[in-house]
Amino acid sequence: MPTLLTAAQTRFLRGQAHGLKAMLQVGGKGITDALVAEIDNALEHHELIKVKVGAEDREARDAMIEALAERTHAALVQRIGHTAVLYRQSRDKRQIVLPRA
Repeated sequence: MPTLLTAAQTRFLRGQAHGLKAMLQVGGKGITDALVAEIDNALEHHELIKVKVGAEDREARDAMIEALAERTHAALVQRIGHTAVLYRQSRDKRQIVLPRA
């Protein structure tokens, strides 16, 4: 089940993600199980991450970003060019407190 965010929560998370660097990059092999597992671990540890997608075609890039968000059960906070910001609340150690809905 993907995380659903309100407009205020999305705005808050975009502000939090502004200073982050892209942690992972989707390369020529596309979305592999190992990549999904790595993103899953990063989301569990950091809750908010940036992922860089290397596809040249805009439609392919958007499809990859949507697939990553769906497979990791994360919310797509923002997409700018080749970079996507993903958020998923940690099961064990919650670090980011979202504004109320």
